Amino acid sequence: MAYDYDLFVIGAGSGGVRAARLTALSGKKVAIAEEYRVGGTCVVRGCVPKKFMVYASEFSSAFKVAEGYGWSFPEKPSFDWKTFITAKDVEIARLSGIYAANLGKAGVDLIHGRAVLKDAHTVEIAEKGLTLTAETILIATGGRPFKPALPGIEHAITSEEAFHLDDLPRRVLVAGGGYIAVEFAGIFAGMGSEVTLLYRGPNILRGFDDDVRAHLAGELEKKGVRVILAAQHDRIEKRESGLLNVLDNGIECETDVVMFATGRKPYVADLGLEAAGVELNEAGAIRVNEFSKTSADNIWAVGDVTDRINLTPVAIREAVAFHETVYRDNPSSFDHDMVPSAVFSQPPVGVVGLSEAEARKTVGKVDIYLTRFRPMKYAFMGSDERMLMKLVVEAATDRLLGVHIVGPDAPEMIQLAAIAVKAGITKKQWDSTCALHPTAAEELVTLRDKYIEPELQAAE
Repeated sequence: MAYDYDLFVIGAGSGGVRAARLTALSGKKVAIAEEYRVGGTCVVRGCVPKKFMVYASEFSSAFKVAEGYGWSFPEKPSFDWKTFITAKDVEIARLSGIYAANLGKAGVDLIHGRAVLKDAHTVEIAEKGLTLTAETILIATGGRPFKPALPGIEHAITSEEAFHLDDLPRRVLVAGGGYIAVEFAGIFAGMGSEVTLLYRGPNILRGFDDDVRAHLAGELEKKGVRVILAAQHDRIEKRESGLLNVLDNGIECETDVVMFATGRKPYVADLGLEAAGVELNEAGAIRVNEFSKTSADNIWAVGDVTDRINLTPVAIREAVAFHETVYRDNPSSFDHDMVPSAVFSQPPVGVVGLSEAEARKTVGKVDIYLTRFRPMKYAFMGSDERMLMKLVVEAATDRLLGVHIVGPDAPEMIQLAAIAVKAGITKKQWDSTCALHPTAAEELVTLRDKYIEPELQAAE
């Protein structure tokens, strides 16, 4: 059968764009459909604009540090939300345009519209009046934030609306304990809002190492963020003076904005998956094998819509593996083990590998190396901000299983630490690296003494 395209990609985010470009550059006929803006979650309404917001919000702390180093400001520095938002929107439009231009240069047909599967080889873009066929289809529609069902939820926003608020709110409640929630708590606090961070669990950043979680919660409170744990909304009431957050523990808190960052779900609604024979897993994500192939022989899926590791670089690597497998006769799968991740909270977090709890469950006996200290920059001006570094080592083999950092430049450090952890080096090899002085990073290779919990020391 003759098809209109060799490959049709649904979703022009990082994964979809990479797969489309590589395949078109290899000489295949490729089309990609995007219902919103080219660039997807990361470029348009995720990590890129959010990182710009983090940068903007960090200046308030930087001004205080500068004063500790002798700088003075004739007038108190002020922040203009509208100026920043306008500049942010211009830059995001520029980046989206670059993505679209690169698709065109590669020979990809870009279709602005919502593509729906009619069967395993046919897609329909109704608003364009198009019905097209393809030998192979790749789904890369990403995920979307969701809000829980509770009275007054219509008054709340998600991270997507937070990028486009008309004004900087004076009072904000962020509901959630994941990376998006703690990042936006830091953003709003740094820009001058009164911030409450609400999470139903015992501590923020579920899934991260427990020492990281406790340390970050404490540092957020030092920066003025009110952290409420083990509670959640009962309802939200709209009043003339603001939004009243009524919590299930009896606490009431009035704010101007309520932002829910309680998770994201794979974007599969009304996509026509059933008609094409594409199955979902128990979590509502597209079920794929190790090569990103779905239950339909000619349909594949990469990125957040598969809910494996929801990170932009992972989606890109999955897309490359898809191209190698399908179009270069080189079956490839991305190794999802030991992928580094960062939380651009304030202070930021960088981690790679296993937490202490995960390591104990996986390999049994482990050795822990841990330090908390005041970074040189902040010690000079009397700040009580502390940095955390933690190494998790398999006792039997001396293999480094995890590195966890909370503090300035943690994400930059963890990228290089990930190389060593991925390579499977031992603690002895790690320690053989000469320290670079004076840096915070040198503490990572000078941790010689095994850490014993204080209560265990007392028992001994």
